[in-house]
Amino acid sequence: MCRWLAYCGAPIALEKLLYEPEHSLIDQSLHARYGKETVNGDGFGVGYYGGDGDAPPAVFKDTKPAWGDRNLRELARHVRSPLFMAHVRASSGTAIQQTNCHPFRHGPWLWMHNGAISGFGRVKRDLVMAIAPDLFPAIEGSTDSEVMFFLALTFGLPEDPPGAVERMAGLVERTGRRHDVEHPLQMSLATSNGERLWSFRYSSDHRSRSLFHSGSTQALRHLHPEVFESVELSDDARVVVSEPLRDLPGLWLKVPESTYTVVEPGVFEMHPFSPAAPG
Repeated sequence: MCRWLAYCGAPIALEKLLYEPEHSLIDQSLHARYGKETVNGDGFGVGYYGGDGDAPPAVFKDTKPAWGDRNLRELARHVRSPLFMAHVRASSGTAIQQTNCHPFRHGPWLWMHNGAISGFGRVKRDLVMAIAPDLFPAIEGSTDSEVMFFLALTFGLPEDPPGAVERMAGLVERTGRRHDVEHPLQMSLATSNGERLWSFRYSSDHRSRSLFHSGSTQALRHLHPEVFESVELSDDARVVVSEPLRDLPGLWLKVPESTYTVVEPGVFEMHPFSPAAPG
């Protein structure tokens, strides 16, 4: 499907995670080990916070494979951010175009997804019609992931991110089953407003795509000092990834099935996740 990572902590250069680890996200765009596809070459995107005042997050994305984009390499070397998200895409059937590359942005919110709405062609009309009329004109692409984002916005993402994603998932499952789709939803996704980072792991058949989070940087620094000195992660930093960036004991912990995480400086929480009726 796709591979992604999200970082929250003291500002670091994007290349520290996108390029430098032995199994970096750029390496995963060619050699994914946990994904359904080995190659994720149908475009990429990065979104990052750190601008002045109320500026929205910056987004840079293209349809080229991430491993061959010189502009991405230049940007990653010079941009430092306290919270950023990056995604390499393997299309599940929708067009390879910039508007279909993740992360998606609306106001201060970023959103990226690995997975699919099964039978999307059958349920797309019903799902799109549930999006708030004032949000509908902001949809730019044709992916199921962007529809999920705008449904979550419709169901109150800015006020209650976990609740909004639960209601979005509930609507997708209810709609899919009405159209005889046995397992309507497969998702590991991340979203952020620039202050907090939420990630979700869920699927209708309870066989969700892989998702991991980093352990305590402060503790791991003593176990692997040579790695953490070069990466420059702060003690309160956390990374959430589709698959591990390095093969180091104790560094990566699996996010359990049907779980969401909350990350902000100095805070890491995990909570159970289950779809809810949209209301």
